[in-house]
Amino acid sequence: MPGPGDIVKRAVIGRALATNRLGDTRLSKKIALPVFCSDPISSVAYATEQIVLVLGAAGAASFLGLAAPIAGAVALLLAIVVASYRQTCFAYPSGGGAYVVSKENLGETASLTAAAALLVDYVMTVAVSVVSGVVAITSAVPSLASHAVLLSVGFIALLAVVNLRGVRESGAAFALPTYAFVALTFLLLASGAYRALTGGVPSVESAHLELVHTAHVGGIFTVLLCLRAFASGCTALTGVEAISNGVPAFKKPKSKNAATTLTIMGALAISMFSGITALAIATHARAYPDGNPSVISQIAEGVWGRTVLYYAFQIATAAILILAANTAFNGFPTLASILAQDRFLPRQLHTRGDRLVYSNGLILLAVVSASLVIGFNANIDKLIQLYIVGVFTSFTLSQFGMVRHWNSALTTITDSGQRSRIRRSQTINATGAAVTGIVLIIVVYYKFMHGAYLAIAAMIVLFFLMRGIRRHYSHVAVELLPKPNGMVLPSRNHAIVLVSEVHQPTLRALAYAKATRPDDLTALTVAVDDHGSAELRRQWDAQGIGVPLTILDSPYREITRPVLDYVQRIRRNSPRDVITVFIPEYVVGKWWEQLLHNQSALRLKTRLLHQPGVMVTSVPFQLRSSENHEMF
Repeated sequence: MPGPGDIVKRAVIGRALATNRLGDTRLSKKIALPVFCSDPISSVAYATEQIVLVLGAAGAASFLGLAAPIAGAVALLLAIVVASYRQTCFAYPSGGGAYVVSKENLGETASLTAAAALLVDYVMTVAVSVVSGVVAITSAVPSLASHAVLLSVGFIALLAVVNLRGVRESGAAFALPTYAFVALTFLLLASGAYRALTGGVPSVESAHLELVHTAHVGGIFTVLLCLRAFASGCTALTGVEAISNGVPAFKKPKSKNAATTLTIMGALAISMFSGITALAIATHARAYPDGNPSVISQIAEGVWGRTVLYYAFQIATAAILILAANTAFNGFPTLASILAQDRFLPRQLHTRGDRLVYSNGLILLAVVSASLVIGFNANIDKLIQLYIVGVFTSFTLSQFGMVRHWNSALTTITDSGQRSRIRRSQTINATGAAVTGIVLIIVVYYKFMHGAYLAIAAMIVLFFLMRGIRRHYSHVAVELLPKPNGMVLPSRNHAIVLVSEVHQPTLRALAYAKATRPDDLTALTVAVDDHGSAELRRQWDAQGIGVPLTILDSPYREITRPVLDYVQRIRRNSPRDVITVFIPEYVVGKWWEQLLHNQSALRLKTRLLHQPGVMVTSVPFQLRSSENHEMF
């Protein structure tokens, strides 16, 4: 009969699925779009704002007109990256994205750099997306601003729970908000265009905001200002690589469906981002330093006013921004599983949970990202500065790896038609590598002192941590190799049963020890006071047990040390023998009962496990409370 803990678990995440149901969780394109593309689609909600915020630092409204060519450059870059990752979907249908591509073509150092960048990027995606969604909520309901941290952590927990229920379930849950945001955004663009054709788009509330001059302009300084704005606007590209990481999650034909979904995502993101930027320029929108209200919120209010459409759009914006974190909730556990399989992360991250998702990776991502939100007090401007560096690091390495991949393919293929297609793909990837490499340099230069150094530091720590984990697993594997002479039997087996009282657990342990037929059997106890040891001796003799009882003196009333010394003496005298220590233990049903029992046994067992040639056997005795089989 399932206990309370199991009932709650099933109510939250659903019943367990058998491994042979894995095929049932594959995604169609219409579900894969909200699952994998909510991040790049939602990025249009704040990418324009980041451009406007930087240009506003020039202190003159005329510089805001530069947003158009900068947005055009970002849109072109997005198109190049989408085209590049389409090649990855076909070349690497097993998924893994930048990590797998780099591992096979650039070596371990490049692959771990890409992996560290992606893992940091996924954590940042959750933090930035959720906090941006909360900003959209507080833009419409300012009274909630003081609860931003609590709201953010709550939404992260909710996303984790939904994803723990399975990929298909999370996709179905997130499809409506994603498509609602897309539809309402295009409706906003159409309404703005109509207003422009029929009398002009009204200025938004921040149009008359006095700009504060905080940046050098003129000549080369204007160019540098544009580059900085471009670097900030590149947040529109976050999450593009998620589809190439998750190709195995698609229905067959996997690569074709993944590439098609990627193209649809690119078309939607480019058109929405360009349209929002055009409306921001037309409405003379400024970005507030604290991001509240957001530029996109101001545009919606300017076009529609505080109508039902405005509030519906705010709800959809908040929803898509929060759900954008779902891209990371799909990408992070999958990548962590691949890394764990390669022994660069703990093995527990490779295992699927009850609902055929990588539960440990999901929980780890939720905990780390929530901690980040709390640490930065849900401040979007500070969090977003840590963003992008990881994105373009993985972009660049992935595309360089693809160029090497096509070079290798050309050495084995002679058909002219195939070679032409490979050359075309290689050109696309080479262009992507060059462009994203340049952008990476720009982003690092302009974002480093504003907080990107923290992301870079995290990447470096992860890099060496993964190498350390792999080194540990490699050393353990060598230690575990069978020795040349095969299995060697010990000369003798000395059995020791630890005794505290003469009761049923002790008698059961003695009976089991006898059943193993050891060469000799000793009952062992530690005398912490004379009266207690004398009473134990009396009871032992009265029972006629037939096993010698050895009493160790302990002047300082310590139990563990005398037992260890006794065991070590036997080992010194007979180093080829094995010693089996039998420890009677209570099996309890409540967590608080565990605190009242077995503590000495647990400490002693931990110390004995470190002794060479010593085997430790727990002999359970079930108390009545254990019949429920639940600790809670």
